Parts: sequence; structure tokens; C-alpha cells
Amino acid sequence: MTARGGHWLALAAGLLLALAFAPTNLVALAFLSPAVLFWLWQGATPRTAAWRGFLFTGGTFLAGTYWIYHSVHLIGQAPVWVALFLMLGLVAIMGSYTALHGYATVRWGPAGGVRRWLVLLPAGWVCAEWLRGWILSGFPWLALGYTQLETPLAALAPLGGVFAVSLAVAVSAGALVALVAGGRTERVVAIVVLAALWGGALVLGRLEWTRPTDREVSVALVQGAVPQTMKWVPGERERTMGLYLALTLPHLGADIVVWPESAIPALADDVQEYLDRVRGLAEAQGSSLVSGLVRREPGTRALHNAIVAYSPAEQWYYKRRLVPFGEFFPVPAFVREWMRLMNLPYSDFEAGPEDPPPLAAGGERLAPTICYEDAYGAEQIRTVRESTLLVNVTNDAWFGDSSAPHQHLDISRMRSLETGRPMLRATNDGVTALIAHDGSLLETLPQFEPGVLTGRVVPRVGLTPYVRFGNVPVLVLLALGLAAGFAGALRRHARSP
Repeated sequence: MTARGGHWLALAAGLLLALAFAPTNLVALAFLSPAVLFWLWQGATPRTAAWRGFLFTGGTFLAGTYWIYHSVHLIGQAPVWVALFLMLGLVAIMGSYTALHGYATVRWGPAGGVRRWLVLLPAGWVCAEWLRGWILSGFPWLALGYTQLETPLAALAPLGGVFAVSLAVAVSAGALVALVAGGRTERVVAIVVLAALWGGALVLGRLEWTRPTDREVSVALVQGAVPQTMKWVPGERERTMGLYLALTLPHLGADIVVWPESAIPALADDVQEYLDRVRGLAEAQGSSLVSGLVRREPGTRALHNAIVAYSPAEQWYYKRRLVPFGEFFPVPAFVREWMRLMNLPYSDFEAGPEDPPPLAAGGERLAPTICYEDAYGAEQIRTVRESTLLVNVTNDAWFGDSSAPHQHLDISRMRSLETGRPMLRATNDGVTALIAHDGSLLETLPQFEPGVLTGRVVPRVGLTPYVRFGNVPVLVLLALGLAAGFAGALRRHARSP
């Protein structure tokens, strides 16, 4: 194969990997696509390996996060060049992690064998996933582990989170390369590793890490399905307020009623009379109302993307992980002024405090997240330890009928699986869902249709190993894997003058 042919194959394999994620869920590609990249790195120069790694992951994010263009240009009404710049900039940044992985593996790793295929390559892959989840504020999307919610490997999530599942997938991909390119010894080891990995996951899948409480909670999740292009239009506020009240009234009496992110298109103070009315109606029927709202904090006047819970006391949660260029603009002041002059979408929210307490609602303790911050699993652990349920409110109307809402749903499912807690997931236009403690879907609402999802969930107590230790055990494994993989280079460096 020519060098150019290898580049094109790397790009094609990366594009196909996006199909392993929701909504297509072609799970086999989660193993085959990385295996192709690992194979393409065999015999390549460090520079060639870097280019192929860049093209591979660039292709994955181009196909897997194309919806950024939709949200920025079609919904946010930013110029085409701004939307393309943000989308392609993200693609380039994500591709650079795998480029570094490929360069380092070829430059300093072993040429082949078990240490390369089953240790260094998987460790490097998951290390790249972890790094891209927090550098430059992080974008922890499209981790391999999210493709495995319906396979036995999902049982590893309560032990080590999504990165433990990603590591198992990457090891499996490396084993495929060993079976194709290795000798007899490498093939035997690969078979043994695959059998132990998948057999162990099957056994772990029978374990219950948390335990149910002695009560069921009735819930009502309200989906207004208000188009994002209409939501903040003058005159729509009253219609939206009437819609949410009309949808909610028949279901008052449920223990917990949840409205989605910024359900009412106004500052909370501007609709206080309306909120007090809904709160009173809910309390009269024994319901706790939980709603996403935009709030200007008294005193500081800081603007927050928030959740309020009335149970019956008023409690506030402020979003901690803000969306760059969506909820805040990480640019100097003079650039902000230029953006105002250019009529670009502009708003700046303030991040909430770290480690907030749970919200009390319906006699339970809720660990809250807003929008995509539920993708940062480790940051929720302290709140989860004191909680019996998870709640996520989001507004995926920004992404239309794309893959984004389905990818986001799988992220929420993974959080339930990691923590052993059911999740109440209320969205503006889908996918509103009740998620069981094992990540399975109990009920969902159709997208883009107003409705109320009702059901009953059993709160859970107890701690999974992941909630106890977070990502630390997986990070230790990655460090050991990288050290073992680069052991030869380290020894050569130690012997050099």
C-alpha cells in the first residue's frame, strides 16, 4: 500500500468509527476501526503515523460532531465562516491527540508484539481520550466506551467508568491486530486476553453494586418541544408558559415533576409571579417541581444557567461546566466588543461552585447536571455519593434532528451505569427518558413532540467502585501501560551519557 493509500484508509476508518455511536450503533466498528489504525501504524515512520492518527480521529469527529455547524450557524445564526472555524477547529484539536499517540508509539515504542498491541496502543488510546476530556476546558465526546452500553463490556463501567470500558475496547482492537499480524505466541496471548476480558465482564454483569431503597418515586418529565428558533422570540414567552402549565397540571401529584433546561425563556426574576403560582399548585398536590431556569443571582448580579427545586424550600444549582462560545466566550475584551458589533451570538454565564450539595425533591436527594456537563462523570462523584437519584435537564433543540441528542442520551445512560443510580432526564425536544440504575432505558418520549413522560423509579443507595475511587484506578493502569510500552526507550535513555 502506498503512503497516500494508507492516509486515505486511515481517514475512511475514522469516518466509519462514528457509526459505532448512536444512533446507528454499529458496535463492531468500535473494534474494527481502531484495529485498522493500529495496523496502519505497523512499519510506518513517526511522521506518517502522526498523519494517519490525525486523519483517523479528525474523520471520526467530522462525522460524529457535524451537528456543531448546525447549532452555530443554522440555530445560532453565526456566519458560515465562524461555524466552519469552530467545527473544523475542534476536529483539528481532537485529531492532534491521536497524532501524538501515533508518533510516540512508532518513535519510542516496540515495533510489534504483545507489549505494543495489547499494552501500549490501548493505554495510549485511552490516555488520549482522558486528555481531550479536560485540556482547554475539555470535550469528552465520542469515547469508545459509549459504544458498549448493550454489550457485556458495559459491566466494567461501575468499576472504572467509561474509560475502563474504552480500555477494554482498545485492548480488544489490539488483540485483533495480534491475531492478524502476530506469531503463534502473540495469537495465543491475544486469545487468552480476549477470553479473560469478555468472560470477566460477563461475570461482573451479574453483580449489583448499589441497593434499592424501600420506596418507589413517581415522576413526570415535561417536554415542551419548543423550537429553538422560536424560543426567545418576543411574544413566545406567554405561549411557552401556558404550554408548560397545561402539560403539567394533569400530572400534579407525582412526587417529582421535572422541566427541562431554561424551560421558560426569561430570567427567573421576570416570571416570579408565574413560578410562585406553579410552585403553589405543585405543593398543594404533594409534588416537588424541579426546573431549568436562567437566573441573575441576587447581590452579585452574575448570570447563571441554573436548576431550581421547590421541595418546599427553594434550592438552586448553578451549572459548573459551561459551553465555550455558547455560554461564555474565552476571548479578550476587545474581541468581545467586536463580536457585539458584528451581531454574533454573545452571552456570558458564570460557572457555579464546585461540589454543590444535592437537591432535595420528592423526599429524595438528586445529583443535578445541566446539558452536556453530565459528560464529565468524575466531576459529579462527590454529589452522587450523597444522592439517591440523578437528574439531567437539557435543551438539545440546538442540534435538530441530528445524531447529537442520541449521543447525549448514551452519555446519560453511562452516568447511571457508573453510579448505580436511576436518572430523570428532561429535555426540551428529546430525548426525554427514564434511565434505570444499570443504564437501560425504562421509557422515552418521541422527539419534537410536546408530552409528559410518567413513570416510577426506585432510588438507590450504596457506592460503586467508580463512585468511591473515580478515574484513579484506570489512570494508574494507563501509567503502568505507558511505562511498560516505552520501557525500551526509557532503558536506552538511562544508558545514554
